[in-house]
Amino acid sequence: MTKIPLPILKFPLLFLTASLFVKPFLVNSEISDDRSILLELKKQWDNPPDIDNWNDTSSPCDWPEINCTGKAVTVLLLSNKNIVNPIPTILCNLKNLTHIDLSYNYIPSTFPTVLYNCTSLQYLDLSQNYFVGEIPGDIDRLSTHLKFLNLGANNFSGDVPAAIGRMPELQTLQLYQNEFNGTFSENIANLSNLEVLTLAYNELFVPSPIPEKFGNLRNLKYLWMTSANLIGGIPESFGNLENLEHLDLAMNFLTGSIPDSIFQFKNLEFLYLYHNNFSGGIPRLVNSTNLVEIDLSMNNLTGPIPEGFGNLQNLTLLSLFSNQLTGEIPVKIGQIPSLEYFKTWKNQLNGTLPPELGRKSPLLAFEVSDNAFTGQLPQNLCSKSALLGVVAFNNFLSGAIPRSLGTCSSLTTVLLHNNNFSGAVPEGLWTAIHLTSLLLSGNSFSGELPSRLAWNLTRLQIDGNKFSGEIPTGVSTWSNLIVFQASNNQFSGRIPDELTSLSQINSILLDGNQLSGEIPGNIIAWNSLNALNLSRNRISGEIPSSLGNLPSLSYLDLSQNQFSGQIPVQLGLLRLHVLNLSSNQLSGPIPKEFDNLAYEYSFLNNYLCADTPDLGLPSCRRIKSGNSEKLSRRNLAMIIVAVAIFLVAIFLVAIVLAFFFGRDYQKRKLARNFSAWKLTSFQKLDFTEANILSSLVDTNLIGSGGSGKVYRVPINHMGSAVAVKRIWNSKNLDQKLEKQFLAEVEILGTIRHANIVKLLCCISSENSKLLVYEYMENQSLDKWLHRRKTKEAGNNEYAYTTKANEMIDVYSFGVVLLELVTGQEPNCGGNDKSLAELAWKHYADGNMIEDALDEEIKEPSNMEVMTRVFKLGLICTDTSPSTRPTMKEVVQVLRHYSPM
Repeated sequence: MTKIPLPILKFPLLFLTASLFVKPFLVNSEISDDRSILLELKKQWDNPPDIDNWNDTSSPCDWPEINCTGKAVTVLLLSNKNIVNPIPTILCNLKNLTHIDLSYNYIPSTFPTVLYNCTSLQYLDLSQNYFVGEIPGDIDRLSTHLKFLNLGANNFSGDVPAAIGRMPELQTLQLYQNEFNGTFSENIANLSNLEVLTLAYNELFVPSPIPEKFGNLRNLKYLWMTSANLIGGIPESFGNLENLEHLDLAMNFLTGSIPDSIFQFKNLEFLYLYHNNFSGGIPRLVNSTNLVEIDLSMNNLTGPIPEGFGNLQNLTLLSLFSNQLTGEIPVKIGQIPSLEYFKTWKNQLNGTLPPELGRKSPLLAFEVSDNAFTGQLPQNLCSKSALLGVVAFNNFLSGAIPRSLGTCSSLTTVLLHNNNFSGAVPEGLWTAIHLTSLLLSGNSFSGELPSRLAWNLTRLQIDGNKFSGEIPTGVSTWSNLIVFQASNNQFSGRIPDELTSLSQINSILLDGNQLSGEIPGNIIAWNSLNALNLSRNRISGEIPSSLGNLPSLSYLDLSQNQFSGQIPVQLGLLRLHVLNLSSNQLSGPIPKEFDNLAYEYSFLNNYLCADTPDLGLPSCRRIKSGNSEKLSRRNLAMIIVAVAIFLVAIFLVAIVLAFFFGRDYQKRKLARNFSAWKLTSFQKLDFTEANILSSLVDTNLIGSGGSGKVYRVPINHMGSAVAVKRIWNSKNLDQKLEKQFLAEVEILGTIRHANIVKLLCCISSENSKLLVYEYMENQSLDKWLHRRKTKEAGNNEYAYTTKANEMIDVYSFGVVLLELVTGQEPNCGGNDKSLAELAWKHYADGNMIEDALDEEIKEPSNMEVMTRVFKLGLICTDTSPSTRPTMKEVVQVLRHYSPM
């Protein structure tokens, strides 16, 4: 990152030394005149306390803020003196004044044109003040001797005027960090003596390319244009800037390739081109052997890292992250003796890492994550005992962690998650004195947890490994730990009481282990705990009521354990966003605070009851009343059977009568009402509404859904047919379905796509809406699942309800999910058992879910997702429609499981 060089910020000694011998010896009267002017200047500035030492009894040449040549005041050094008033006209009455430094004050007003009268001025620094408005178009009226002009860090706006290009003696021009909202003039290129140009952090500039003429600045050594809204490419004329030592064009919108000439500048030390849109490869030929820092990160660069980078013996920073670089890292880069920061993360690099990295250099940061590296970590990353961070996650690295990292006391961060590492973690790494983050998730590490960790460790993530043994009682010494994530390992034994003493802990995730025993009842200091996940263990006993006293807890998952007894009423005091107590042996009523749909999946597979039917749990009232029932079960069963037979008989008679009378009535009614129907076509039709309306009979019914029925209607003697979706069939079409009808018409009526069914027309009346589509024979999901037409999933559901709704659609989708993960068909159990029933029985019998999954696609890497989709299919096909999720919730769950 660019810093303003010291020769620019500080008063140039060269200018000062030269001026000491320019002016002749002056008489005492001149000293008196300069003193009077300075005291008046002090007065007009309201006597700033920082220049209280100015008085009428001493010579101004003795004041710290004043330098004199002979007896004449030539230099005014008033940086950071808390000046809050504009510059008075009297200042330029100091006729011999060559240097003015008023930086880091609070001077307001527009550009001080009073300084035009300082005709001997060579050095002017007005940076870090409150100047506003435009730089005047006649700024070239400043002294013709001016060599240094710094207007940075003010609030100047408008354009950088062309007049600046008419100040031929300028060697330094600094205009960084203003509010310019126009352009900068290419006339700057006329400043043939210019050595330093800074236009950085002027984000409001009109988007502009770098002028080709800037290549004329052959004496330029320092160019800083970070965040200046630059567009286009780097001009080829930049090849003329052979004296460049510092080039910073970062954080712009530059495109194209990096010119080969950039790496030919013999004096170039600092190159910052990061955060642009450069593409193509990094120039192969590298002759800028004085380079100290290179930052090309956050671009679209491709191809390999140049071998020539390995010859840069002065290089301390190599930052190439967030590009699309490929190939291997040149081996010689590992031999650079001065390298401190090595950052190549988020590329497409592969191969092994240079084995010599860190052996010869005082490496501070090693960051290679999000690539495809293989092999081991370099063994000597910390040989100079300076390493602060090892960031190598999301690669294919293997083997053990180098032992040298176990003795690297300087480490603060180690991120090695999602690799193929194995073996034990070096003992010293657990306790590295400055370590704050240790992330080892998703590897094959083994061994046990140590009793002591680094005193300052705040984040320990070791989930998805093969760690085993008990959680040590020494966990109480992990006093600064905030995140403890150890899911999916092989930890066993009880949860120690000492774990509850961690006062800073925010998340404890221990799910998917083999923990047993009970949760400690006396929770000592979990006041900061936000998330607790102990699911998929063997923990038993009662849920401690003390969990209800944790003020920050919002995520609690104790599912798939062996908890028994009642749910403590104290849990109702928590504001839980996530609660999962499913698949335990809990009994009794749930706390009233959870008796709502927000917790409809929180209590599955227990022996619980509720006061309302919202969660689909048995009624606590019914259970209580059942205990006092006077009728015997046998007598009650006989009564129920008798009533059922009587009702079925009445129902069958009613159906027969309704069929004969209804069929005749419907035909007469349709014929009478054809004139009340309106047909709107979207395609050329070879049928009329009469063809459609007369064929909406049960024998043509092919399916039902949440909003209506679907019929296959023949339209001619050639066997052609259409599909007709009847949105509603009641006297009052509700508003929601009306919107659905209009939306479907609007979208499908205008779409022409080979893979989307065509909407031919719509037919509407006051009480009914029909959508007529082309009929696609046997084109269903089943074609892809089982290669043959099957009975519609969820048909069994329609036998239990008189109105199809969304919950039935959820059931159907659940069957599809079960088909996907089991490879079975919906009616695989014959006439007596559906796929959903078989799946529920398999699960209820305590069988392993893995045994029900499709062998053709069952792989270890897919097992967790397939298991979760199987469970989601079970929830969607629950026998109680009220307990099923909505389709919106199903989509959210599937998105959560998605690897994207």
